[in-house]
Amino acid sequence: MNKELIIRSNSSAVDFALLKDGKLIELNKEVDDNKFSVGDIFFAKVRKSVGGLNAAFVNVGHEKDGFLHYHDLGPKLPTLLKFIKQVSTGKTKDYLLKNFRFEEDIEKNGVISDAISSNQQILVQVVKEPISTKGPRISSELSLAGRYMVLVPFSDRISISQKIEDREEKNRLKRLVQSIKPKGFGVIVRTVAKDKKVAELDADLQQLIQRWKNMCARLSKINKYPTKVLSEIDRSSSILRDIFDDSFTGIHVDDKELFGEIGDYIQTIAPKKAGILKHYTDSLPIFEKFGVERQIKTAFGKTVSMQKGAYLVIEHTEALHVIDVNSGNRSNKSRNQEETAMEVNMISATEVARQLRLRDMGGIVVVDFIDLASSDNRRILFEHLKKEMSSDRTKHKILPPSKFGLIQITRQRVRPVMKIKTKEPNPNLNGEVEAPIVLLDKINADLNKIVNNAEHQKKKIELHIHPFIAAYLNQGFPSVRTKWLLKHKKRVKIIPRDAYQYLHYRFFDHKKKPIRVQ
Repeated sequence: MNKELIIRSNSSAVDFALLKDGKLIELNKEVDDNKFSVGDIFFAKVRKSVGGLNAAFVNVGHEKDGFLHYHDLGPKLPTLLKFIKQVSTGKTKDYLLKNFRFEEDIEKNGVISDAISSNQQILVQVVKEPISTKGPRISSELSLAGRYMVLVPFSDRISISQKIEDREEKNRLKRLVQSIKPKGFGVIVRTVAKDKKVAELDADLQQLIQRWKNMCARLSKINKYPTKVLSEIDRSSSILRDIFDDSFTGIHVDDKELFGEIGDYIQTIAPKKAGILKHYTDSLPIFEKFGVERQIKTAFGKTVSMQKGAYLVIEHTEALHVIDVNSGNRSNKSRNQEETAMEVNMISATEVARQLRLRDMGGIVVVDFIDLASSDNRRILFEHLKKEMSSDRTKHKILPPSKFGLIQITRQRVRPVMKIKTKEPNPNLNGEVEAPIVLLDKINADLNKIVNNAEHQKKKIELHIHPFIAAYLNQGFPSVRTKWLLKHKKRVKIIPRDAYQYLHYRFFDHKKKPIRVQ
């Protein structure tokens, strides 16, 4: 199995595409101006509490206040508030909790007004990014995520990932963590910690404790609210932290600076795998080279085609997502209707699991599979869907098929759903598109200006253009491209771009810089 991470960087965002045997299974985007990422911690003030909701609204700097429910306060809230007061006023500079006296826990089903009040200073962490018209969902039960474990201040509990099923391994990890864990901190051991040695676990723990100390040191220097006191590590590192394992065969990056940053991080977490990181320098854009752009165009539409003619129809509403499974016009080689339905459903279950990860669809998802008469087949389909979803890191739950053949899925929603527009505007309002020969006149005019410009006469020229037009320029003998060579005594390299719209084209020089046509 080949598992590759393709990273594309531009001036405003970084895109991450995870490929499994060449197939796109996950797509992430890190935007420079995203100020509210999951895991960010803010030192903020409570604006008001609402008894009817048993929740408070906290000003974290977003246009909509952060929503803090009573159940997200955490049982150790009094201890947290006491610690904040002592640290922010400079009464204590001992940020480890070994000698810190814990307060009594709050009631499990208490009232928000008894726990916090307006204008109170509080540390809160983003657990769900702003979505649609809602502000961020926040919690005062803090946690710091590392490679092998999650550090939980004001706790002494050790939890082991449920995905580690071996009881002996669970006990071994618990003993190791117990021997290195500082007093006053709880630890959640992540799945990737399986079979790791104590030195690796301890290095990760010490890094988390240092991040906690750095955050606490900032509290005494704050003079305005709200202030972000701890940022989740950048998306590239957090993605690698969460998904990187020994099965990775390649990481390809097209940005030199990002290549260096990721190299340093891999050297820290997995020095033996540092050789799989490659700096991509080819002229063809990285997403085009690895077929990512083409897969994005085909995977994010309303209709998603699958093998053997089957397809999915995906509809998004405010309340839920609906996925309809269709057999299409596939040739039926099965012996009966039940076999046909089962075959299409199994293919669809695999694609549904992929689509949920790819689009990061959260909330309620209803999948309308093709009806199955056999209860055994329904059970097999249900188990197959659970298996395909087992590699999804996002918390989810799948219910068995209903009487109507519907399968309901709930998937934690912490970020807005990934939406990519796959339809392009019609260049002409009358429903027709310009012939390539008309577009060719425009390209010829631009090319004449470029080759007659002394600045570009000795430089290589690339033409980036839609694949349909690229094929037209290269077809026949002599092709249009060959005619350019004979006329201008200059070779023009043609790069098909799946990301370009039909009438879109650009010229680039040998340094990959766009050539502006005067």
